[in-house]
Amino acid sequence: MEARVLPQSGIHPAANGSLNLRARRAERGLTLEQIAESTKISIYFLRAIENEQFHLLPGGIFTTSYLRQYAEAAGCAAGDLLDAAGVQRELPEDRPSRGAGLRSRLMAGLLRVM
Repeated sequence: MEARVLPQSGIHPAANGSLNLRARRAERGLTLEQIAESTKISIYFLRAIENEQFHLLPGGIFTTSYLRQYAEAAGCAAGDLLDAAGVQRELPEDRPSRGAGLRSRLMAGLLRVM
């Protein structure tokens, strides 16, 4: 069986499909406590991420944020981790972001004033 490398991350999933997040963190010489201190994420959630028990994360924007912060701290690609967790990375095309709606309302208001 040929080893598969996830794009842009250099993460080699183990034969069982694991991302080996613990090993990746250890390669950088980091402890979970250090990541918890820098990210302010509970050790409980960090362990869940490393064990790929994504169902234990709080959900919604918190899960996305925790995964992105862990990836940055551990030195792996956030996209690969989000994909592994089944988290949608982008908004659906038919739904504009909240910021886009606010910007257009502000611009319309400014044009009325002028």
